[in-house]
Amino acid sequence: MALLKLRFSLPRRVRLAQGLWLLTWVTVLAGAFTFSLGVYLKTELLRRAEVMDNTEIHVVPNILILVGLVIIGSNIVAGRICQDSLHSARFPPWKPFLLPWYGLTWMVCVWLFSAVVLSYALQGQLEESLKVGLRNGIRFYRDTDVPGRCFQKETIDKLQMELRCCGNTNYKDWFEVQWISNRYLDFTSKEVKDRVRSNIDGRYLVDGVPFSCCNPASPRPCLQYSLTNNAAHYNYEHQSEELNLYNRGCRQALVDYYMGLMNAIGPVVLSVILLQMSVLLSLRYLQTSLDGVDPENPEADSEGYILAKGIKESLMDVKTTILKVLQFGQVTAAADEEVGVGPSGEKAATSN
Repeated sequence: MALLKLRFSLPRRVRLAQGLWLLTWVTVLAGAFTFSLGVYLKTELLRRAEVMDNTEIHVVPNILILVGLVIIGSNIVAGRICQDSLHSARFPPWKPFLLPWYGLTWMVCVWLFSAVVLSYALQGQLEESLKVGLRNGIRFYRDTDVPGRCFQKETIDKLQMELRCCGNTNYKDWFEVQWISNRYLDFTSKEVKDRVRSNIDGRYLVDGVPFSCCNPASPRPCLQYSLTNNAAHYNYEHQSEELNLYNRGCRQALVDYYMGLMNAIGPVVLSVILLQMSVLLSLRYLQTSLDGVDPENPEADSEGYILAKGIKESLMDVKTTILKVLQFGQVTAAADEEVGVGPSGEKAATSN
């Protein structure tokens, strides 16, 4: 018994073709929007590439870009099929292409759904990538004279000001690295010598942060140095001065930013999947209803359906077909071995 069988009169078939043509062009626009989302997300990830340790998260925008292009192309073809379906002589040439088109459409929906799943599943990898990338960025902050790291200071400063964050986890991460270049240190000063000697690695460590960590909402001028010394500043208590510096770490700020993008993209992608599935089912109804038209009476009613048989029977037919193909391949390989056909396709020479 056919699955979801419906009866179509001639006017109903015409309306189906016309409505489907309009739906395909709406889906083309949705594909263009999906492509644009992928490009935007890719651009945002590349913009922060210097503070990322790996590029695994790039698989999500790559899928959106690829699938967006496929949706545009496949639905332009579907729109042309809808136009030609109104003319009995133009539709039959499209029939051999419909089965591959259905398969491609299913793959598109699977790819889109996988992009939504991966956008949430890769959150842990994204956070770990940012953790390592920011840690290296803070460590190389002072290397403004080292090739390949010249712009690291500018990148970190812009990041902290734009996202209103400080450090990797918090502002105390700056206490653990020497972020001031040696060229700006007076090594004849006793204070500098004492700080360098007090560190086992010979680094100049201070309880201070770069200017980009300063919070402009603070009611007092920004305090960058001697942040843990209450006596160094008048009317100061470092445990309660929450407005002086940004309290949020840049790793959490970036994770929140990117996951916000993913959360916004998810519903849009699911809507595109629904549109694409609507095109697929409608085109299937159009195809089967046109196949059922009597050539001698093209204005008569016809029946359209999704599957010629039930779901269980259709799955069994697919299984049987796959097994036949596999058995045919095994029989062919065995026959080649018996007659001595080599890898090059020539029969092996027999010795007398």
